[in-house]
Amino acid sequence: MSETLLQSTFADSFQIAWDYLDATGELGNPDTAAHHLLDTIEALIRLGERRPLLPSNKAIASYQRFRGEQRAARRLLWPR
Repeated sequence: MSETLLQSTFADSFQIAWDYLDATGELGNPDTAAHHLLDTIEALIRLGERRPLLPSNKAIASYQRFRGEQRAARRLLWPR
């Protein structure tokens, strides 16, 4: 597969995930979100995934779990 197609898949997957999280208000810290999404998408592309929608959906789900775990940890440290 050409490098250009891989770059396009990577960029498209990231943009889909970013736009969804931004539109739903789930983005949180942009730097943290970007790193998490990029790491997840890169791992899936390295495993051979070439369709942009699957990595974006997996990245969204992974980031949502990550944010939920962060909120749960904060509640344990600082209960109301």
